[in-house]
Amino acid sequence: MPTYKQFPLSDTAEGLTEADILNWHVKPGDEVKVNQIVVEIETAKAAVELPIPWAGVITELHVEPGQTVEVGTPILTMDVDPGGAAAPAATPTPAASPAEEAPAEEEMKPLVGYGSKAVVTKRRARKSPEATSVTSDTPKATSVRSDLTKATFGQSPVPAAPAAPVKGGYVPLAKPPVRKLAKDLGVDLHALTGTAAGGVITREDVHLAANGSAGTLPVEQSTVDPSSRERRVPVKGVRKATAAAMVQSAYTAPHVTEFLTIDVTPMMEFREKLKKSREFAGVKVTPLTFAAKAVCLAAKRTPDVNAVWDEAAQEIVYKDYVHLGIAAATPRGLIVPKVRDADAMSLKELAVALTQLTETAREGKTSPADMANGTITITNVGVFGVDTGTPIINPGESAILCLGAIKDTPWVVDGEIKVRKVLQLSLSFDHRVVDGQQGSEFLADVGALLADPAVAITY
Repeated sequence: MPTYKQFPLSDTAEGLTEADILNWHVKPGDEVKVNQIVVEIETAKAAVELPIPWAGVITELHVEPGQTVEVGTPILTMDVDPGGAAAPAATPTPAASPAEEAPAEEEMKPLVGYGSKAVVTKRRARKSPEATSVTSDTPKATSVRSDLTKATFGQSPVPAAPAAPVKGGYVPLAKPPVRKLAKDLGVDLHALTGTAAGGVITREDVHLAANGSAGTLPVEQSTVDPSSRERRVPVKGVRKATAAAMVQSAYTAPHVTEFLTIDVTPMMEFREKLKKSREFAGVKVTPLTFAAKAVCLAAKRTPDVNAVWDEAAQEIVYKDYVHLGIAAATPRGLIVPKVRDADAMSLKELAVALTQLTETAREGKTSPADMANGTITITNVGVFGVDTGTPIINPGESAILCLGAIKDTPWVVDGEIKVRKVLQLSLSFDHRVVDGQQGSEFLADVGALLADPAVAITY
């Protein structure tokens, strides 16, 4: 006899209330194993792949890609005992005791990282052999699935609202950047058939559909009026979380920004030497690597920038460690993954950690845990050719350093004008925690370390 269970959207990060369904990895009828990845979701922090805690057969998907679902909402139903209906009918069944006939509660224990909530389900009371033969009959099993689901979960006989159907009878396969492009261009992925291996929809497929020359299914009428020359994109996921965080920071922490322009020619020359050394062979050393090391060293001399204001307790919390945030632009928007205990790392270890961090972020694989509990952040606008900026402090921190572009600039050296590699720095800090003196000293220390890396041996 089939045993149905519903898989709810679980809390993959502390405080998560909702998530967007990005892509299903299964469809009704698929047999799955324990801990198999079944769905990819986008939370307010990152894209996360969810495994299923049971083995069985998928019977129904309740939501489709693009929908926003609240935590705790069932997103699929599966049969965890698909072979039960095939049990020999001739086997005698002993009389069930009243205790056995009463619905027994079973707790769905969440996997590690799924939060603390438990979903309680109820097993269906035993039925007569006649009822068993009906549910095991293949043509009729589908027609009575909703009734079985109600019995399984102890729901009332009142008809429930039908789950959202999957358009076109399938779930479109596309990577998150392609889904974002489709949203931006107003293209319905359900109306496309992917040209890549396995039917995956590519960026080219979306562009062709936008130009009216692709797709094997009729495209639904767009809700956007082409004559308006405007398009509206729902604020979801990372963009929604970033907006809320920036507003909170801007209106709760009194920001002060200071600027410093420095000659980093010695740093760039030192970088070339490291690239040729055996120890750094194959290691990507960038100006950001030097900045990360400088921030960690300077924070030890000015611990205020690595502290945080606790409004509820009316305390300043000083951190004896540096969890360094690195602002990264990704297809989903701005995220700030952290290098844990960056102050304990060597320059080479920092270089390796930063390379892994940025690659993971661009692939959309950064976990929510890797973006929590930072102490100070670096943002690098220089990669876009921008000289400097006035960054907003990340909530839960007190300072953020901005790196500008390194440019060949006329510079006075020993009374003569020479062409040098020049960099502009800016530091935004929370004036409740960091006074002008501490902010200036920290920025000056970072500048001195970047202007001449040899200064590090004096710290």
